[in-house]
Amino acid sequence: MDIQKLALTLHPLERTILPYLENNISLKELSKKSNLEEVSATRAIQWLENKGVIKTLKSTQEIIDLDKNGREYLKKEFPEKTFLKALEEADNLEEIQRITNLQKDELNASLGLLRKNGFISIKPGFKIKPTILGEKYLKENTTEDFLKSLPIEKSKINETQEKIYQELKQRKQIIKTETEKILTITLTKIGTELKTVKIPKNLADQLTSTMLKDNSWKNKQFRRYDVEINVPKIYPGKRHFVNQAKQHAKQIWLDMGFQEMTGPIINPSFWVFDALFTPQDHPVREMQDTFFVKGNGKLPDKKLINKVKQIQEKSWKSPWTEQEARRLVLRTHTTVLSAKTLSKLKKSDWPAKFFAIGRNYRNETLDWSHSFEFNQSEGIVIDPDANFRNLTGYLKEFFKKMGYNKIRFRPGYFAYTEPSIEVDVYIPEKKTWVELGGAGIFRPEVTEPLLGEPVPVLAWGFGLGRIILPYYGIKDIRELYKNDIKQLRKVKKWL
Repeated sequence: MDIQKLALTLHPLERTILPYLENNISLKELSKKSNLEEVSATRAIQWLENKGVIKTLKSTQEIIDLDKNGREYLKKEFPEKTFLKALEEADNLEEIQRITNLQKDELNASLGLLRKNGFISIKPGFKIKPTILGEKYLKENTTEDFLKSLPIEKSKINETQEKIYQELKQRKQIIKTETEKILTITLTKIGTELKTVKIPKNLADQLTSTMLKDNSWKNKQFRRYDVEINVPKIYPGKRHFVNQAKQHAKQIWLDMGFQEMTGPIINPSFWVFDALFTPQDHPVREMQDTFFVKGNGKLPDKKLINKVKQIQEKSWKSPWTEQEARRLVLRTHTTVLSAKTLSKLKKSDWPAKFFAIGRNYRNETLDWSHSFEFNQSEGIVIDPDANFRNLTGYLKEFFKKMGYNKIRFRPGYFAYTEPSIEVDVYIPEKKTWVELGGAGIFRPEVTEPLLGEPVPVLAWGFGLGRIILPYYGIKDIRELYKNDIKQLRKVKKWL
């Protein structure tokens, strides 16, 4: 290494501390000798260590120092000594307080402490008298001398000081013990050589406009650029990585000719459950599975309500009430948007394709694979000529564009689709198949009330969180939304 060239790359802070560098010098000592603040000295040390000029050793030590009351007692005196002195004129608490002006808590603390150490005796009638030990204590300054020696390393106190320390730390705000970080510096071979190099005093750190105007730059020697020095990493602004994946999924559906569905998160139970052929006594409507909201929602026109009611009562052989249908609930799936969309379509609107990506809520116990809120991707295709093969085709295309090359379908069961399938994808890193969602064709009990006739409607829904977990290498679903700034900075971009 060319030591001369290295010397010319040094920052002004590095050049300031260089003359004071020696083996086993601490940061505090170096800061004091160089007249630099510790922050500036620390920065210079880090740069020099990166250049191989020094090595640092980090350690910790306990420091005993004065606290608020300790500083106060050093200026005046300890309240127990004030108490003892007052016994020359008084022998009861009332008189002692009048003479000393001690606060009630100080008075009581002093009484307890003096009595505990045998410095006072209490005679009949609560008459307080100093003992021989108490008179001796008045003449001693051992505790005060200990306070004057602070701050001090805890490891360096002697046996007598240790006893005083143990007593004082039980008392309120007299002393405090803090852990101090120690940085010890050692010179390397390069550092030893560098100290012998003479660095020009007029070394310029930057080219200024004034130098250009008066041509003074011609007579100056400039600091060399260090192209290998570590520089702070810059983290550009970007969307949350979950939103990046959502936007990509949204674009896939748009590219396939789908229209986006949107709607409120809070809905009447009619749209979340009843319109989707879920009986009113089904367990999914219970509090342990669903978040209900106070109040009642607005229902659609009577014609649609009656159609749904007739199918519900005919199919499930149980009474159906508008009161239950009006209960407001945080949507448990985005399929509520599909139901609302179907109810607004006219026959002239067919064929049509719709999708939604939105937040949903379920009363789940939070763990690595479950969350009480999640993003779901939803889709429907309304077409009299639609068939099961079309359904699997749409799903294959979507998952392929989301990065999954191996997809399989298994028979499944869902209350409002028939036939129904489970969608699995293969994760090469794990060498396993993972279930990501469900799909099927809406039952006539769903489509007939909403569309007026039992037209084939392809439908699917899957949690977006589970789809993107493998890409980001995340094993705990809670990490998707914890908003850890380090994670957000370092997580890779969705491609």
